[in-house]
Amino acid sequence: MEPLIVTLDGPAGSGKSTVAGLLAKRLGLELLDTGAMYRGLTACCLDRGIDPASQPDAAMDLAKRVSVRFDWGGHPPRLYVDERDVTDRLRDADVTASVSDIASMSDIRMVLVKAQRQIAEHHPRLVTEGRDQGSVVFPKAAVKFYLDANPRVRAARRAAQLRESGRPADEEKILQQITRRDHRDANRTDGPLICPDDAIKADTSDLPLDRVVDLLEQKVRQAVGDRLGPN
Repeated sequence: MEPLIVTLDGPAGSGKSTVAGLLAKRLGLELLDTGAMYRGLTACCLDRGIDPASQPDAAMDLAKRVSVRFDWGGHPPRLYVDERDVTDRLRDADVTASVSDIASMSDIRMVLVKAQRQIAEHHPRLVTEGRDQGSVVFPKAAVKFYLDANPRVRAARRAAQLRESGRPADEEKILQQITRRDHRDANRTDGPLICPDDAIKADTSDLPLDRVVDLLEQKVRQAVGDRLGPN
């Protein structure tokens, strides 16, 4: 079938991961969670005693040596770093606290951007979500979205997500982490968090996620319905 890339960009907690997964299912496309790749490398560093903030050279060397791959047999795909399944590690507090250090390193971004484009060569019909998918990784994507939400709403969502998985959550601390990461993501040199000029913007602060998915599905079908299956 004809290649088709749909990108979802936006800050942490804007609902990208959940929305992207649901949208991919509705459209009959595969899902690429690029944020998981950065989190997976972060977890790998921490589990090997490497602090990305104080040991950036060691973190970058590790990123160049390990393999990062998805198992596409399930939905969503599970992530393996150096053949270790790290999927259940990705939302741990120490990973969340350090992932922006990994994401701000130019060499690591180059490695993962290359990996993401290679994934698209083998899985050319994707909903892909992250922070630079429409602006850097897939600038010619068929449809681009930018999701945003009020920081406090995003912190509450992240806290609820953690509690649902049986993990403790300090909402105020999460809000502080989100604010710091927003600043770092927007101001980094490589692949900064921006809204592409040709992206469709959606503020999810006051919308239930199923309504957001409805809206995005409608926009995709209007734009490229002839390249999709039946509604």
